[in-house]
Amino acid sequence: MANRIGEWVVRFRKAILMIAAVLLIPSVIGYARTKVNYDLLVYLPDDIETMVGQDILQKEFGSGAFSILICEGMESKDVSQLRKEISQVKGVKDAIWYDSVLDLSVPMEVLPDKVVQAVSSGDSTLMFILFEGTTSTDETIAAVRTIRTLCNEKCFLTGMSAILVDTEDLSEAEAPVYVAMAVLLSIIVLMISMDSWAIPFLFLISIGMAILYNLGSNLFLGSISYVTKAMAAVLQLGVTMDYSIFLWHSYESRLKSEPDRFEAMKKAISETFVSIIGSSITTVAGFAALCFMSFLLGRDIGIVMSKGVILGVISCITILPSMILQFDGLLQKTRHKALLPDFKGLGGFAAKHAYLFLTAAALLIVPVIHGYRNVPLYYNLDSTLPENLPSVIANKKLEEQFGMNATHILVMDAKTENKDVREMADRMKEEPGVKWVLGLNTILGPSIPESFLSDKIRSSLITDRYQMLLIGSEYKVASDEVNAQTVHLSQIAKEYDQHSMLIGEAPCTRDLITISNHDFNSVSTASIGIIFLIIAVVFKSLCLPAILVAVIEYGIMVNMGIPFYTGTKLPFIANIILGTIQLGSTVDYAILLTTGYRRNRIAGRNRMDAIKDTIETSSKSIFVSALSFFAATFGVGMYSNIDMISSLCVLMARGALISMTCVLFLLPSLLLIFDPLIMAEISFVNRKNRQKGNTSSNNHIKEAFNNI
Repeated sequence: MANRIGEWVVRFRKAILMIAAVLLIPSVIGYARTKVNYDLLVYLPDDIETMVGQDILQKEFGSGAFSILICEGMESKDVSQLRKEISQVKGVKDAIWYDSVLDLSVPMEVLPDKVVQAVSSGDSTLMFILFEGTTSTDETIAAVRTIRTLCNEKCFLTGMSAILVDTEDLSEAEAPVYVAMAVLLSIIVLMISMDSWAIPFLFLISIGMAILYNLGSNLFLGSISYVTKAMAAVLQLGVTMDYSIFLWHSYESRLKSEPDRFEAMKKAISETFVSIIGSSITTVAGFAALCFMSFLLGRDIGIVMSKGVILGVISCITILPSMILQFDGLLQKTRHKALLPDFKGLGGFAAKHAYLFLTAAALLIVPVIHGYRNVPLYYNLDSTLPENLPSVIANKKLEEQFGMNATHILVMDAKTENKDVREMADRMKEEPGVKWVLGLNTILGPSIPESFLSDKIRSSLITDRYQMLLIGSEYKVASDEVNAQTVHLSQIAKEYDQHSMLIGEAPCTRDLITISNHDFNSVSTASIGIIFLIIAVVFKSLCLPAILVAVIEYGIMVNMGIPFYTGTKLPFIANIILGTIQLGSTVDYAILLTTGYRRNRIAGRNRMDAIKDTIETSSKSIFVSALSFFAATFGVGMYSNIDMISSLCVLMARGALISMTCVLFLLPSLLLIFDPLIMAEISFVNRKNRQKGNTSSNNHIKEAFNNI
C-alpha cells in the first residue's frame, strides 16, 4: 500500500498541488464561519443542576444572563433616561433600576433599607440588566457592545458577558501574533537544523495548508472554544513538524543511492508513510484521551487536534513531496551545511553516568511528586485577564464600592408563600458574605403594593411556575468561601422548595471544580492505558511500555511540579490536558531511542555499547523534534495576555525539553537495568516467531521510528 501511495503522489503531483490550493477556499470560508465560544462554562454537562436551572431561566423568564451597570456620579434623570435606552436594545429583556419600581419624585428612602444599600453607595448606583439570551449567545454579546456605546465614561458594565466581549477582542487581536511568532521561531530552528535555506518554507507552507484544512473543517462541529482556536494552529505546527523532517531526511538518503529524484521520492514516501503512521498513533491517542473528560472542553480540544494530526500526516505524504519535486531546483541551489552539531560524545557521557542520573531522579522523586500533587490552580476564568480591560475595571469598582464579587440567581416555585420567601431571604442575609437578596417580595416590602410594579418588571421576576431572586455576595468566584456559601444557600432554599436551584457563575464554577477533579483521574488513566497498549503492541513487550510511560510521566510530574515551587498559579485545565498532550507528543522520543537500543542488542552488541551508539545516533533527531515543539509554543506562551493560553503554551514548551532530557539521560539507565528482562522478552518472541515460521523478530516494528 505504501509503495502505491508513493507512485500515485509522484505521478499526480501537479494535480495534488492544484487540488490542495483549491481546498484552501472552502477552508478559509469554514474557518471564518465557525462560531467561537468564549464562555467555558457552557462545556459543563447538561444534566447537572446549575445547567438545568439555566435552561429553566431561559425558557420560563426569557432571560439567560444578566449584568450590573455601575453609574457613577450621574443625575437620577440621566440614569433613568439611560435605563430606558438600554431597555430598547435588541437582546435586552429588561433594565431594572429605582424608577422601575417608583417614580423619581418618590424618595428612595421609601424602599426597604436593605434594598437601598444594595443599589446605592455614595454617588454610585446599580442598574440590573437582564438579557434574553444566555451569557455567550451572539445576541447577548451584541447587546453588550451596544450598551457600551450608549454609556459614558461614568458607566461601568460588569458580568460574565462583558468579560467574554473583552476576552474575544483580546484573543482576536493576539491570534495573528501567535501564528507569526510560532512561524518565526520554527523557521529559526529549521534553518539551524536543515541543510537547505528553502526547505523550511516548504515545510511551513504544507503544514499551514493542513492547519487551514483543520480549522475550516471545524465548521462541521458547530463551534469550538477560544482556547482550542488559539492553540490549534501552534500545537498542530509543533506536533506535526517531525513528519516533514522524516520525509526530507528519507528523500535525501534515497538520493544517495537512487539518482532519479522521482524514484527516490517514491521510496521516500513509502518509507515515511510507515514511520509517521507509527509516530502519529501515540499523538492521536493522547489527544483522543481528552474526549473522556466530563467537562466537554476536553472533547473540543481532543477532536480538533486529533483531526489536525491526521490532516498533518496526509499533507506530509501528498502536498509536501509534490512541492519538493516542483521546487527541486531551488532546494538544490540553497543547500548549505547543517549548523546543528552532531552531539558527538553525548552517548559516551550519558552511558558512563547513567546510574548517576537514575540516582538523581530517585532522590528528586519525593519533591517532584509533592509539587505535582499540590500545584496551585485557579478556576475563576477572568481572574488573570489584564487589569486595563473595561470589564475588569468594572468588576473591581463593584468590589470596592459595593463590596460585591459574585451574584447568584435562585429559581424557585412561584407558589411559595410570600411570607416564606421573605423568611428565607432574611435567613440568607444572615449567611456570611451575603450582601443582599432581591426578589419581587423583598423589593416591595410591606409598604409598597404590588400594583406599583409594571407588568414587564413583574414578568422579569416571576412567572406562572417560577420566581427568581438575585443574591449578592462579597466573596470571589471559585474561592473556598463562596463555594461553602453556595452550598449553604442552596440548603436553605430547599427547605422552602426542594426543587429550587441556585445558579450563576459561582455555583457553576463550584461544579467545575468537582468535575475537573474527576476528569483529571479519568483522563490520566485513559491516556496512560491507551499509549501503554500501543507501545506493547509495537514492541510485543510488557516491560518496555511500563519503562517508557514511566519516564515520560516522570517528566510530566517535573513539569507540573515546577509551578508549586515558583508559586505560580495554573488554570484548572492545565493539569488535565497537559499530561495527555506531553505524553502523546513526546513518548515518540522514548520509542525512537528504545527501538535503536533493541536493534543494537539483537545485532549482538553488549548493552553499554548498544546504549552509547543509540544515543549517538538518536540524540540529534530527538533534539530537533523537541526544539521544534518548543519553538511552536514558547513564543505564544511568552506573548499572550490570556493566562489560560499563555500557561498552557509555556507548559507544553517546557514539557518538550523536559521529556527530551528524561529520554536522553534517564531512559538509558532504565534500559540498562532492565536489560535482562528486555532480552528475555525478545527471546520469548523469537521462539514464538520460529514456531510460526517467522524468522524475523523485528518485523512488527517496521522501523516505524527509525527516520525521525
